[in-house]
Amino acid sequence: MLKILGAESLGVRGLCCVVEVENRKIVIDPGLALGYQRHRLLPHPAQVAVGEQVRRRILAELKGATDVVMSHFHGDHVPLPNANPYQLKAQQAAPLCRKVQLWVKGPQGLSDNMLRRRESLGKVLGRELPNVEGQRDGTLAFSPPVAHGRLNTKLGTVMMTRIEWKDTVFVHASDIQLLDGEVVSLILDWQPDIALVGGPPLYLPWLSSRYQEIAWENARRLARHVDTLILDHHLLRCEEGLSWLDRLSSETGHRVICAADFMERPRRLLEARRAQLYEEMPVSEGWHEAYACGDADTRGFGIMYLWRA
Repeated sequence: MLKILGAESLGVRGLCCVVEVENRKIVIDPGLALGYQRHRLLPHPAQVAVGEQVRRRILAELKGATDVVMSHFHGDHVPLPNANPYQLKAQQAAPLCRKVQLWVKGPQGLSDNMLRRRESLGKVLGRELPNVEGQRDGTLAFSPPVAHGRLNTKLGTVMMTRIEWKDTVFVHASDIQLLDGEVVSLILDWQPDIALVGGPPLYLPWLSSRYQEIAWENARRLARHVDTLILDHHLLRCEEGLSWLDRLSSETGHRVICAADFMERPRRLLEARRAQLYEEMPVSEGWHEAYACGDADTRGFGIMYLWRA
C-alpha cells in the first residue's frame, strides 16, 4: 500500500511516497534534492548516483499514477522548471502528469519566490494548479495551511494529506518539523495508523534547546497515538537524528522508525556523511562541472558505495 521513494535515510532530500488504494495510485511530493552545499562540499558522486536512482523511481511511479499531491514548492518536494543537475526537472515530469488528478497547496503562506515557482510549474505542466487546502474528496483529505516548522517565518506554510481506506488511515506531513503543537493536534485528530512526518532540523544552529524540547514533546505525543510513526527528512540530515529517533522509540515503547527502516533498506545518511564520502572516495577536480554538462557520470561511485553499505 505505502512505498517511500525518497527521504534522507534513503540517501536524498525529500519525502516522496506512493500510496495505492482501491483503483487509485497516489504519488505525494514527486521531487528530490541533494543539498547543494553541505560541509562546504557539493554532493558526492555516490550521493548523486543514488539521486539518479530515486529520480528514475519517481518518474516510473508517475507513469501509472492517477493522483499527484504537492505539499509545497520547495525543490525537494516538487519537480522544478529550473532544476539543478541533482533535482527532478518539471520538463521530465510534465508528459506523465497530463491526465492525473492534481492536488496542490494553494498560495496562502507562500513567499513571492514560491508563488512564482507555483506559477511557472503550472505552465510547464500545462495544467492549472488547483488550491485544495482544507478540501476532501472521498478517500483523500487535505489540511488547511500549516506552519513549515516554526510559525510566521519566511518558510511559510505546507499542506498535509490524509488517505483513508478500509480500516487504515495514512497521514503525510512534510516539513512540519514537529515545532507547532497545533499541527500535531490536527494530525492526532485525523487518527492515523501510519504517519510519515518530517522531523526537526537538528543540524541547523537556529534550532535552540527550547525548540528541540518542543519537537521532542510533540514527537512523544505522536508516537504514543500512532501505530507506525515514520520520522525522517530534516531530522536525518545529521547523525544525531538517528540516536534521537531510536531514543524516542525506546522511551515510548512504540514503533518509531525512519523511511529506510520501513522500506527494509540500510540507513544511508549520505548528506550527513558527505565529508566522509569525500575522504573515502576522492573526487577529481572539475567532476561536478563535467557532470552538469553531461561529460561525466556516476559509474563506479554508486556501485562502490552500495557494495560497502
